[in-house]
Amino acid sequence: MADMRFTIAIAVMTLFWGLVGGVVPWFIRKGPDKGVIVTMLVLTAVCCYVFWLIAILAQLNPLFGPTLSNSTIFYLRYHWE
Repeated sequence: MADMRFTIAIAVMTLFWGLVGGVVPWFIRKGPDKGVIVTMLVLTAVCCYVFWLIAILAQLNPLFGPTLSNSTIFYLRYHWE
């Protein structure tokens, strides 16, 4: 189904944003703004990951492709075979 490059890209980006949103907040120093900073990190990680995931999956299965005339399709088919 998916080639190895796609699987590696999904795994690396999931790991990266998982670290940003799940591990980094544990290392924020205590202070009056700790809750705001942790919320900002988690929200940023979730939003960036979801945006990236939607973009990569949209490229995997596009809704529309290039519009070619019949003569162009026959020409390409002739030369590709």
